Amino acid sequence: MRVNNRIRAREVRVIGPDGGQLGILEPQVALAKAQELGLDLVEISPTARPPVCKIMDYGKYKYSMKKKAAETKKHQHSTEVKEIKFRPKIEEHDFDTKIGHIKRFLGEGNKVKLTMMFRGREITHSEIAKAVLDKVAVQLAETVTVEQAPRLEGRNMTMLLAPKHA
Repeated sequence: MRVNNRIRAREVRVIGPDGGQLGILEPQVALAKAQELGLDLVEISPTARPPVCKIMDYGKYKYSMKKKAAETKKHQHSTEVKEIKFRPKIEEHDFDTKIGHIKRFLGEGNKVKLTMMFRGREITHSEIAKAVLDKVAVQLAETVTVEQAPRLEGRNMTMLLAPKHA
């Protein structure tokens, strides 16, 4: 959209502030009409033949578009993936603390990626790690859905949980 005197065509189709057509006018005449009404002449469609211009309050138009964009942005909710790291030899209290963190993240509407980290020869007993991840899934069964089952990726085993929607 171009405002006011940047219009280079010989004739332009003009739309009035009420939305009705004013006809095909010369740009200077259309600009004078807009100034007479105390408004701006805005080029809406420069590629049309003849170009289409509208008489409007451009500042008010920009403000309403900004408000509309903010309103649509306000209704969006982006989900994040939070990561909780475990070890195969995790103690009961540490496990309970991490379960509390997982519940909090899921309550906020985020997904949770559980990562079981292996050091040294721990990777040879990956069934212990899988049992810990399965224990998490069983404890939170009524509130979560398992999006990705436990899977070994290099020296880590990962599992992805998402909040269950009722």
